[in-house]
Amino acid sequence: MLSRRGTTQLGPPSDTVKPRAVVMSEPKAPTPAPGDTYKGWLFKWTNYIKGYQRRWFVLSNGLLSYYRTQAEMGHTCRGTINLATANIAVEDSCNFVISNGGTQTYHLKASSEVERQRWITALELAKAKAFRMQAESDDSGDDSTPPAAGQGAGSRNSEVQSTLRTLGSKVEDLSTCNDLIAKHGSALQRSLSELEGVRLGGETSEKIRQVTERATLFRITSNAMINACRDFLALAQAHSKRWQKALQAEREQRVRLEETLEQLAKQHNHLERAFRGATVLPPSQSNPAIDSKGPVPGKGDASDEDEENEFFDACEDVQEFITVPADPKYHRRSGSNVSGISSELGMDDGTTSLDEQSLASNPESPQSQEVVPVRKRRTRIPDKPNYSLNLWSIMKNCIGKELSKIPMPVNFNEPLSMLQRLSEDLEYYELLDRAAKCQSSLEQMCYVAAFTVSSYSTTVHRTGKPFNPLLGETFELDRVQESGYRSLCEQVSHHPPAAAHHAISERGWTLRQEIALASKFRGKYLSIMPLGSIHCIFEKSNNHYSWKKVTTTVHNIIVGKLWIDQSGEIDVVNHRTGDRCHLKFAPYSYFSRDVARKVTGVVTDKDGKAHYVLSGTWDEKMECSRVMQSSRGGENGADGRQKTVYQTLKAKELWRKTPLPEGAENMYYFSTLALTLNESEEGVAPTDSRRRPDQRLMEQGRWEEANAEKQRLEEKQRTVRREREREANRAANPSEEGKEPADGAEEVEIASEPSETTYKSGHQENYKPMWFERRVDPMTGEPTHIYRGGYWEAKEQGSWDSCPDIF
Repeated sequence: MLSRRGTTQLGPPSDTVKPRAVVMSEPKAPTPAPGDTYKGWLFKWTNYIKGYQRRWFVLSNGLLSYYRTQAEMGHTCRGTINLATANIAVEDSCNFVISNGGTQTYHLKASSEVERQRWITALELAKAKAFRMQAESDDSGDDSTPPAAGQGAGSRNSEVQSTLRTLGSKVEDLSTCNDLIAKHGSALQRSLSELEGVRLGGETSEKIRQVTERATLFRITSNAMINACRDFLALAQAHSKRWQKALQAEREQRVRLEETLEQLAKQHNHLERAFRGATVLPPSQSNPAIDSKGPVPGKGDASDEDEENEFFDACEDVQEFITVPADPKYHRRSGSNVSGISSELGMDDGTTSLDEQSLASNPESPQSQEVVPVRKRRTRIPDKPNYSLNLWSIMKNCIGKELSKIPMPVNFNEPLSMLQRLSEDLEYYELLDRAAKCQSSLEQMCYVAAFTVSSYSTTVHRTGKPFNPLLGETFELDRVQESGYRSLCEQVSHHPPAAAHHAISERGWTLRQEIALASKFRGKYLSIMPLGSIHCIFEKSNNHYSWKKVTTTVHNIIVGKLWIDQSGEIDVVNHRTGDRCHLKFAPYSYFSRDVARKVTGVVTDKDGKAHYVLSGTWDEKMECSRVMQSSRGGENGADGRQKTVYQTLKAKELWRKTPLPEGAENMYYFSTLALTLNESEEGVAPTDSRRRPDQRLMEQGRWEEANAEKQRLEEKQRTVRREREREANRAANPSEEGKEPADGAEEVEIASEPSETTYKSGHQENYKPMWFERRVDPMTGEPTHIYRGGYWEAKEQGSWDSCPDIF
């Protein structure tokens, strides 16, 4: 337990006159008990002129403080040292040194060896406790972490955890005292052995004194052990009855819940039978007065009419607009069995509404397709190893640099590539399936906007960095049997890094995007700015939507618990109709009264008239509300202008996040889809991310091998790139064939940072992608990579001869 290393601080001379240790003349000090405050007089070395000076020392809460006199305790502290990081060294029978590694060093002297040992025992116990408290504080994160939902529901659990921590602390005290007893017992045994061999003479009294002091030290440590045992026993007895009562209450509550669930199941079964036996009139036989005079009062319409008349207050966005409940007269315009969204648009003639789409997508619906056996995907990956790494030692030399050009060990990664992370945008593809069924472009815009927000839900806990794809690397996601779509990604550029993505669904939509990432490390946080546009085209309506991504920020890079925030604004534009949805991702603020990760938006037509208000959070859900009337007259905003007030109907839920699988915290917080992305599959291209060796080794927990393999792949890519540049130079300048590039040419290019201008002006390297070609987008006029075709045909034929060898 004791460290005998020296200190670099200037200490007292070794031949300094020391006060003689007289055991019997000192008053009996209290035995230090674990966790108690310990006080007493010690001699502290000041300088060579004054030597040792008598000071009053106080040990409390892991801090050792000293004063000139006891009277100074209330107002003047002469110095304090934190024992959690301190080193305690014993010099001789009365002297000991406490140092925190450089800035503070206390050379102390007790009046006797017994008194010194009392202090050493108390200091070691306090140091052990302070170290445990510091470790628990580091694990719990820092104050800047956004608060999690439902914190007030765990008060009882928090009390139990606090008690368990206290009991654990007492057990640690017992362990420390046990080590001290073993140590002093051995010393006492050695003294007794030496006493047996002593001949009667002048040294007898000295040996007897040493044995007496050893016995006294053993008694002090034993008393500390007894006190710790007494405290532990008392604490355990005090909480035993309380835990028994809490356990009994939980059992009774569980029984009540089981009875309630049984009753609900019976009621649900009864309602199902009643529903199946009910007679529903077809739309052609319904009362025509519904469309003109409102719903006819009746037994079957009462509940639906009550539901339509439920008003609400939407989430307030303090920056842009205010929503209030609409006047009841607007609710009576819609039929009782038609959703408010469709009826506002005049869709009471049997066209698809939001509620009808939900029924259409229900697997229990009689219109659902025949179930086809599909491949069973994996639901687990190997748990993440607990390897420690000093982040600052790597990142301190990277401040201001672009992240994609910094060589990172796999310790910061997750076992997925950026291409696979891009494919995760299709996690909630059902939103596009529902949007494809919409007859109204405004309704369709609501679903597209919800899909835009849903792509960020998988990032809330994903603090790991995906692997940078190698140039020419691909990733396919074939989910035709399960979900009706297939997707292909390819890394089309390395400087600047850019990936192209193309997905097509049998249910009438196509999604394509090209994303280049610009990232900057700012010391405390990391900003990731996606460049490029995302396009979604629906075959039936020929509606063409496009939007861009917001900025992702990773906070607490150096100190504290990592957490991710999304902030910025998105404009989803329908290029055919001119409809627009303006989404705002509010950045997290400690002083904000709004819910964390809030997203708000307004859907407008080409004339700027608002039709829907969207609200929710990017990590949980999104809702939409139909706007019945809008007006100016709300409170003034930050710019002095009046806010727009929207009168809305009851909110309809568009999207809700699927819970993470069990044990996700040990699997990099992967979603159900993410767990399957790196699963080995037969027939994929040799450039597919699943075949990447360093990524596979990391997933298996072999991180050292993964780091070595990652360096090999990166060096291979650099070699191929240099060869490609030499060939391009020879083709452009045949007279200079054989010349090497000028020194520093590559370094200048590597140091350049990808920007929006660089991205739009074209890629810097002479490379043609395998499955995508660069063209000008006809809608936006921006150069982008568009799928040229041929991949899936090559897969059916098993012909991959044209693929490069990148792994």
